[in-house]
Amino acid sequence: MTGISLGGLPAFTLFHAFPAFDGSGIDGGLYTDITRDAQHAPWLLNDTVSTWSDFGLGLFAALMLAAWWQARRSDSPMMARALATPLVVAVVYGVDMMLKTLVREDRPCRSIPRSFTLESCPAPGDWSFPSNHAVIAFAAATALWLVDRRLGAVAVLAALAMAASRVWIGVHYPHDVAGGALLGVALAVPLTVFATRGTPWVERARKGRLRPFLLTAA
Repeated sequence: MTGISLGGLPAFTLFHAFPAFDGSGIDGGLYTDITRDAQHAPWLLNDTVSTWSDFGLGLFAALMLAAWWQARRSDSPMMARALATPLVVAVVYGVDMMLKTLVREDRPCRSIPRSFTLESCPAPGDWSFPSNHAVIAFAAATALWLVDRRLGAVAVLAALAMAASRVWIGVHYPHDVAGGALLGVALAVPLTVFATRGTPWVERARKGRLRPFLLTAA
């Protein structure tokens, strides 16, 4: 079976013949100012930020588990939202990856000569906009906020720290993380609210063998 062709060229080939987008004209100056500060920052601060940037998403997984545990004391709609939170994040991440492929923005550490980074610049084709880390963090924080405000508040602070860290280490422009944050919030709100439709299933499951996982003992 042959693929779709445009002007005699396969669509896939034609699509990838377009040059990658250079986002440095949007806020490249701000990116350079931030990474210059990182270059002269104490090593302990930079090591802390790098470690958080690399492993901080694990905190959101822990907060999702905590939200499920807390929801065992809540009504069925809240439990439905808590159980759906990982799925919400996965769906938003999928949308993010499609958007990355459409925009095809080069990483700032590739577009701006002599950029300072705290870790290796991602490989060509590992597109910059929107930031995966920001999308995941803010989608998780939004969903968690709609389940438990205290956990959500912790997640919001963690999401802000995650977004900032991605610029500080030099792998994203500020608009990459801002776009990721907006995308995460804009999609996670309706998806989490929609998850409340799973309430009837939760109510039935709370009466069956899954009861210990979905409801605390009276």
